[in-house]
Amino acid sequence: MKKITVTLLLILFAGVLSVNAQSVLGKWKTFDDATGDAKSIVEITEKDGKIYGKVVEILNPAKKDSKCVDCSDADKDKPVLGLVIIKGLKKDGEEYSGGKILDPTSGKLYKCNVSLDGADKLKVRGYVGISAFGRTQTWTRVK
Repeated sequence: MKKITVTLLLILFAGVLSVNAQSVLGKWKTFDDATGDAKSIVEITEKDGKIYGKVVEILNPAKKDSKCVDCSDADKDKPVLGLVIIKGLKKDGEEYSGGKILDPTSGKLYKCNVSLDGADKLKVRGYVGISAFGRTQTWTRVK
């Protein structure tokens, strides 16, 4: 009986780990579209059933003190480090949608959806109007 209990606990623990590995929550490395260089680390968290992403590290030392000069409203002139760039995404099947993503370089706010591509890749799509008019970036999970 003890062996069965231990086996069941191990199976349950392995199941919990695999569920966590399939989550968008965590830290993700972003990349510059033009150069392909690693740009920042964004931490995705959940609050009240919605997903938010905050810049927690800027990888280019020359840009560590950059500000969102072209942003509007409350984000104007805020430091990019610490800025919430993904706002209010809700789970919709296999993806998260219905929120916005901010490009701190241009200051533009786009509609957004994100979805996992395996356990360690995140497809992040920003668009205007309909999803066909946008671009997709692939972010990688930071371990």
